[in-house]
Amino acid sequence: MHWDEVLDELVRERGPALLRYAYLLTGDAADAQELVQDALVSVLSRRARLREPAAVEGYVRQTVLRTYVDGYRRRRQWLRVRHLVATPDTSAGPADGVDARQDVVAALAGLAPRVRACVVLRYFEDLTVPEIADRLDLATGTVKRYLSDGVRALEHVLGPVATDPTEIQLVTPRSAR
Repeated sequence: MHWDEVLDELVRERGPALLRYAYLLTGDAADAQELVQDALVSVLSRRARLREPAAVEGYVRQTVLRTYVDGYRRRRQWLRVRHLVATPDTSAGPADGVDARQDVVAALAGLAPRVRACVVLRYFEDLTVPEIADRLDLATGTVKRYLSDGVRALEHVLGPVATDPTEIQLVTPRSAR
C-alpha cells in the first residue's frame, strides 16, 4: 500500500477510536482532533515506509500520548489567555442532561498530565502497569503511584471507583448520591 492509501484506511476505519483516545487525554473535542491530526502528520512523514494501517495506528497512538504529555505546558498557557480571544463553547439541547459524562471529563481535567495519561492508559486502553511504564518511560513504582493518586483524585470528585478493571464505574449511580 502507498502511504496515502494507508492514511485513508486508517482514518476511515480507526479514526473515531483515535479521536476518542485523544479526547480522553485532552478533554476537548477540538484539541483531540488537532492532536490526532498532528500525530498522523508526524508519523506518516517520518515513517513513510510503513504500509500496514495497524502498525501505523500503534505509532499514531504513541505519538498522541507523547504529544499530549510533552505539550501540556503550552496548552496550560493557552488556557490562561484563551478567554481573551475565544468565546466559550456552550450548547443547549439533549447534551445538557449528560451529567455523568461531564463529571468524568471534569474529573480527568483536574489530574496532572502524567497522572491523567496513566489513568487513561490503564482504564481506557486496559494496559498493565508494566506496559504503561514502558510507554511512558517510567518506573513501575512511579506508574503505581500515579494510578493511586489518579484514582484517589477521581474518587474525590466522582465517588468510589472499583479497583477491578472489569468493574470500573467512574460515576456514582444516582441511587448512591
